[in-house]
Parts: sequence; structure tokens; C-alpha cells
Amino acid sequence: MSSIDNIRNFAIIAHIDHGKSTIADRIIHKCGGLTDREMKSQVLDSMDIERERGITIKAQTVKLNYKAKNGKDYILNIIDTPGHVDFSYEVSRSLYACEGSILIVDSTQGVEAQTLANVYQALDINHEIIPVLNKIDLPASDLDRTKKQIEDVIGIDTENAIPCSGKTGEGISNILEQIIDQLPSPKGDSGKDLKCLLVDSWYDTYLGVVILVRVINGKLIKNMKIKMLSTNQDYIVEKVGVFTPKAKDIDELNTGEIGFITTGIKVLSETKVGDTICDALKPLTDALPGFKPSKPVVFCGLFPVDSSEYQKLKDGLAKLQLNDASFSYEAESSSALGLGFRCGFLGLLHLEIITERLEREFDVNLLTTTPGVVYKVNLNDSKSIDLQNPSTLPDPTLINSIEEPWIKATIITPDEYLGSIIKLCQDKRGIQTNLSYSGNRDNKT
Repeated sequence: MSSIDNIRNFAIIAHIDHGKSTIADRIIHKCGGLTDREMKSQVLDSMDIERERGITIKAQTVKLNYKAKNGKDYILNIIDTPGHVDFSYEVSRSLYACEGSILIVDSTQGVEAQTLANVYQALDINHEIIPVLNKIDLPASDLDRTKKQIEDVIGIDTENAIPCSGKTGEGISNILEQIIDQLPSPKGDSGKDLKCLLVDSWYDTYLGVVILVRVINGKLIKNMKIKMLSTNQDYIVEKVGVFTPKAKDIDELNTGEIGFITTGIKVLSETKVGDTICDALKPLTDALPGFKPSKPVVFCGLFPVDSSEYQKLKDGLAKLQLNDASFSYEAESSSALGLGFRCGFLGLLHLEIITERLEREFDVNLLTTTPGVVYKVNLNDSKSIDLQNPSTLPDPTLINSIEEPWIKATIITPDEYLGSIIKLCQDKRGIQTNLSYSGNRDNKT
């Protein structure tokens, strides 16, 4: 059993297409997680749709053994996170399970939107951050400009930023050594009662619901009885394991480690992400501070082109929801389109991915209505209702007011786009509250 001081838990964060999964591939290969024969590109992206589009949708975890230059053996637990804004809830729960982050910035593109959003999430929970400048093998790579951007826009010191190339493998050894030197080991006490964070869960056809956990205190042992604090339900741990990145069964997970368990649960809704797991014989009273669950923000109707495929669509949605708790649906009927479902998504990319998976995996031809958001209708009798479909709008005489969702945004832009962005915001009924410009920094509006 390794000491907790020799464990490093970290997430890989970046904007979409800055090379997270490629660098994860190189790290796995360098640490011997897979042989040359087993290696393939985007090894942590398990869905076909992730590979084809070159995006990560589901955060993936892997445990690796690494022998550092100081001669000691270390355990590295990596979580490769999505880069697209629609999947930021995946990033938030991954960050809670780690003590540090590798921030990857494409040296040909510089700092982009999700780079900032993900870094701010990491800084909020006091992560140690290692900046990495990727794609240095490309002619357009500009290290000095990218470093300056990271310092000016994010405010992170880039003196020790690591230039690397996910494609050629250059700089990967330096990243691994920085992980050992810069990132803190987990805090926890193996002698205390069991306390675990439920990081993620998904449905497996053979095993039921698989639960990804981070052990905070104590140890999680096969066949022990555990309790979920949010539901107050008890379960027996049937299987304990880690991903190396292949699933590997073990007998116990110790303090500071990340792994998976199965307990025979068949319904994903019984495992709430961010929940606290404890020993059923020594239950805890204080739950871990859970992160905010994801809420659908974009709604749209899905209808089968052929009405005889309604049942097939219903089954497909039920199966997809088994693996994606952030996706919601309810039955709806339309006089023009017949029977279908009103579905809630995290954003337009999430909508696109779900509809593509339905068509591809369940062979359903779909019609989708125009995506929209939820309006809040305040009635004269001081009640309020959430309105997803214009056809269910109450009689105007009963309505006191209607509210629509707004966002508070900070837009960072180079000089030349400032006028166009202000005009776009005004055209979309945006209200400008502040415009600041400082020396070397980009504009903020």
C-alpha cells in the first residue's frame, strides 16, 4: 500500500480542441498504462461520437503508476474533462475530486473562453495550477505571446510554464515531474470513519450503476455496508476497482484514492452526484459540501418522423437518461407533429449530441422543434408557473408579469472587435454595466 504523500490527483482542463485528450494519451503511454499495441488516439474518449468530432463529452478517470526522477513511486489519478461550455458541470465535479489542475493552452490560439471559465472554477476551490503550452510543433506556435496572455488575462505566473507537444510527446516528462513537485498530495486520515465523495455515476448493462468515488477519510472495502447521506439508503459494496485505463478489480480503496464501486443499484437517480458516502455502521452527520447539480437550460420538442417509432424513441430516451442525469424529458403532444417528448438540455451542443445518439444508436428518425428557454409567468393570484411551450401560456388576463432568463457575462476581447461586440450586445437587449481597459490587458466589457 502506498503512502498518501505519494498520491497526486489532478484534472486536465482547457478550452475545446486545445489537446487535453492527446496529452492524456501521452501521459498514459509514458506511465505504461497501456502497451503500444493497446494504445489508440483519444483513448479516454469512449463514445464513437467523441472520437469523430474530436471532443470529450464525459469526464474520464485513470490511475497510473509513475517512477519519478527522485526514485520514488507515485500514483497519479488523472481526470480528463470536457472543454465545451455545455459540459461545465462535468468539469466542476471533476475538480472537486482533485487537489490540482493541469491547464492546457494551445500556443497557436492563446487563451480562449473555456480556458478562463475552467480556471476560475479551479481557483475558486484553491487548486494548484500547472500551465502547459501545447502544440509547440506547429509553425504558428507563439510561446511568448501565449505566456503573456495567460499572465495578463488569468493572472497565473508562467515562469515555469511547460512547452509541450501532445502529438510528438515532447515535454511530457517535464509535465509529470512538475505534477510530482508542484501539486499537493491529498489530505485525509485513514484512521477516521469512512467518508467518500460521489464524483460520477453511469449505467452499465452488466453491473448496474457504476459509481465513481473519491475517498476523503477511511477506506472503502469490498462487501462492506455503505450509506448514501442524501437518500439515507444502505447498500452492500459488491465490487471495488480502478481504471488503469482498463477496469481492474481491487479489494479496497484507501484515503486519497479515486476508484469505482458497484452496489447493485439499477436506477441512476438513486446516486446523486456530489453525495457523501459513509460506513452504514458508523454513519456521518455532516455531509461534504456538494457542488451544484446541473440544470437543463435549453428545451426543445423531439418527435418521431414516423408515429410508429414513438415507443422506440421513448425507450431510447430512457436508456440515454441512464447515462446522462443532466438530460430530462417528459411526454408532450402536438396537433401538427403528434406524440413526442419535451426535452431539457444543457446547451445546443448537448441537444445536438443527444439527437445524433438517438438517431444513430436507436435508429429513430427525428423532428426537432426550435430550441427555447423556460419563461417564468407570474399570475395575478401571486402564483407562478414555468412556461416551456407557448401553447400552454395562460389567458393574458390572468398574467401579472413574465420573466425570462438573463446571464451576467464578462466578455474579454482584443481591441479590434470591441465595437462589433458592443453593437451585438445592444442588438440582443444586453445592458452594459462596465468597460475597463488596462495597459497590457485585453479589454473587458
